[in-house]
Amino acid sequence: MLKELEYPFDSSFILKKKKSLKRSLLSNENQNNTRLKKNIAILGGGTTNDIKLVLELFLLNEGIEPQFYESEYNSFYEDAVFENEKLASFKPDIIYVCTSVHNIINFPEFTDDKKAVDDLLETEFSRYIQIWESLTSKYNVPILQNNFEMPYFRLLGNRDCVDYRGKVNFVNRLNLKFSEYACEHKNLHIVDINYISSSYGLSKWSDPFYYYMYKYCLAVPAIPVLSFNVANIVKAIYGKNKKGLVLDLDNTLWGGVIGDDGVEGISLGQETSDGQAYQDFQRYLKSLAKIGITLSVCSKNDEKNALLGLNHPDSILKKDDFVQIKANWNNKDLNFKEIANDINVSADSLVFVDDNPSERDLVTSQITGVIAPNIEDVTSYISTIDRSGFFENISLSEDDLKRNEMYKSNQQRANLKSQFKNYGEYLDSLEMKAQIKPFEPLYFERISQLTNKSNQFNLTTLRLTENEIEKISNNKRYLTFYGKLTDKFGDNGIVSLVIGEILDDVLHIRLWLMSCRVLKRDFELAMLDRLIEAAITMKLSCIVGYYFRTDKNSMVSEFYGTHGFKKISEDDKGNTVWKYEINTPYQKSNQHICVE
Repeated sequence: MLKELEYPFDSSFILKKKKSLKRSLLSNENQNNTRLKKNIAILGGGTTNDIKLVLELFLLNEGIEPQFYESEYNSFYEDAVFENEKLASFKPDIIYVCTSVHNIINFPEFTDDKKAVDDLLETEFSRYIQIWESLTSKYNVPILQNNFEMPYFRLLGNRDCVDYRGKVNFVNRLNLKFSEYACEHKNLHIVDINYISSSYGLSKWSDPFYYYMYKYCLAVPAIPVLSFNVANIVKAIYGKNKKGLVLDLDNTLWGGVIGDDGVEGISLGQETSDGQAYQDFQRYLKSLAKIGITLSVCSKNDEKNALLGLNHPDSILKKDDFVQIKANWNNKDLNFKEIANDINVSADSLVFVDDNPSERDLVTSQITGVIAPNIEDVTSYISTIDRSGFFENISLSEDDLKRNEMYKSNQQRANLKSQFKNYGEYLDSLEMKAQIKPFEPLYFERISQLTNKSNQFNLTTLRLTENEIEKISNNKRYLTFYGKLTDKFGDNGIVSLVIGEILDDVLHIRLWLMSCRVLKRDFELAMLDRLIEAAITMKLSCIVGYYFRTDKNSMVSEFYGTHGFKKISEDDKGNTVWKYEINTPYQKSNQHICVE
């Protein structure tokens, strides 16, 4: 990843150097074979060429290689609603409707009564509903839609937001309708340019010069800010989000060095301005934990001192808020790797937060893919992390809300494991129970999440949207199973997926994955049993499994061979094909999980 494309970035530099930045990104041979190839259609209400070029940079930086369809100037409505062979043949994976306040056709007049204004609002909103429904019926892919920035003038001054005829009032009501529709339609994702333009500065964002001269609906210097936010939504759709924060303590969670200043000498709480800022930062982190972002500690410190700081009466964060605490005098890159290993995630899915530039450099230089944001002053810690888009949210599931509890339960399981000499006895002691069933609409969101987030135990790394999951579930040619697992420590939720395609009398495995949090629990054996039972019931002759090698899934390179499949081919990239002949009677492999 290029640091020049990490937040906070220099927009003028990106615009000036976009060609050389693209060359640099594409020169990485290691990523050329692993990038996701996606077709993105941009339907613009204004000029979009530079938006497209800069969006490409941010997506390449996240491991997504886009191909673009770009509508003619201000042809977003026509491209969406009417037949368009060029767009249809492009087969978009994502459609971005890039509109702005300039594309609102009719604003209220001061002679209009309230009903006339309400009718105008419904007419404007209905136009966009027509766009979204038409695109969904034709392509059934995620749609990104700008809401509207505020008008750059207010005829009524501050009352413009109150009077039903005011432009500000009209835009606010229209934005609310967009958000309500998006809540009810999961394939629509709002690009919140109302917030983004406010944060950037509305007068700079809406500089009329760029509209009159180039028909850009925003100032050209603001294009990287918009493109970055769009890229964050796209990467979230394809599971490229980060999963957690690894945090330093001294001068990161509190001011001062607790080993030197003592617990009474650190800055934390309402007595000082810095203390208030550190406390608010902790409060922000605790809120992230509540939506499933893991928090861990990586500090050069005595563990006793670390716990003293967390037990400070004004500390919002306590020991139990962290899934791992590494407070010792080892190099931080080593502790960072241990944290990732202990919670069973890839190191590059964690973000390192440390006030010390040399420690940030050590970790990012030693561990490929790890990001360490440049935090300088405690008053900017929250905005730097929040606007970096590490945890861009496109949906919030029950599993997300329970994730930290699941990680803590895993720690309890690890502690229990050390008490047993026989691994089978340990597995039996967990009292595991499973449900293995065909995909159900209730779980489409979680199933899509898993396909886009699971990397280590993932044989084909097929990434699927909710719409694609629904299509597969309704197609009789496909066999689908999800697996849920509970034990005496709690409910792990849906942790494994299998999708098989039936061609003639052969079942081809298109997807097989398992969440890292249930590795080494024999759940893959329970899924294998269910798969073979289904194949026997359907009188299929064999199962063909595929392994597509990535940088992260080497742990399952011999998965099929370990479980009775025979290798039938291998290419020069390490991708393999395996075959399992169906024989009856079949003896189950799972010995430790009770499957309903």
